[in-house]
Amino acid sequence: MTNETELPHANTVALVTGGAQGVGRAIADRLIADGCRKVVIVGRDAAKGEAAAATMSKGGADVRFFRADMADAEAAQAMVDFAADTFGKLDALALAAGLSDRGGVLDATPDLWDKLMNVNARGPFFAIQRFAQRARAAGHPATCVSILSSAAHVGQSFLAPYSASKAAMANVTKNAAMALRADRIRVNAIAPGWMDTEGEDAVQKKWHGADDDWLAQAEAAQPMGMLVKPAHLAGLASYLLGSQSGVMTGTVIDFDQFVPGAYPE
Repeated sequence: MTNETELPHANTVALVTGGAQGVGRAIADRLIADGCRKVVIVGRDAAKGEAAAATMSKGGADVRFFRADMADAEAAQAMVDFAADTFGKLDALALAAGLSDRGGVLDATPDLWDKLMNVNARGPFFAIQRFAQRARAAGHPATCVSILSSAAHVGQSFLAPYSASKAAMANVTKNAAMALRADRIRVNAIAPGWMDTEGEDAVQKKWHGADDDWLAQAEAAQPMGMLVKPAHLAGLASYLLGSQSGVMTGTVIDFDQFVPGAYPE
């Protein structure tokens, strides 16, 4: 039997945005399975967040919920302060919250652009800023992982502002990694392809009029017979947030079955 002190996150204090469902929940669950016992999950829905925190705490972890909208830069910084003040430190930050409202180069509005940029890029930027400030002041190493999207490379025609917001975070990841490496603060990102999440189910039905069987149809058309699963991605996120990934920083990892730049043969 593995001793708890041997688990990779036995001494980790983590904050996970979007932690009540989907990718964020999968990452939080994996961190707990890997030994993390102090976790803050963040979201906009207080009832859902509190319920998730209570469920996740049943196994012995101390999971707290903090209500914040990532469009609010001050709230994005306040969540970092809450986690660090509650548990005495914060050394792992997973940014998994995001919006994927549709809009293309011909029809996107300024309001849509601002909405997606604020939630997907501005809020995360200032969360990383405060996270780094707190870790630097405390003098301990820290790691951050942002969940981006393969759309950061180009994106579909109806994802123009969304793709731009994820591309912005790809640059933030590399720039922050370069700026913070002397403080032993590592910053990486994962860019998944089409994912099977509760949020994607809502998006497909709202924006594309999808039927209840959309997932089965979508997966049947994929090379590997499935969409990206949150639990698979969560293992990589846990690795990047832990000491096992060593000095790895400034990396954006494509996590998909389609290879950027490949063409049909």
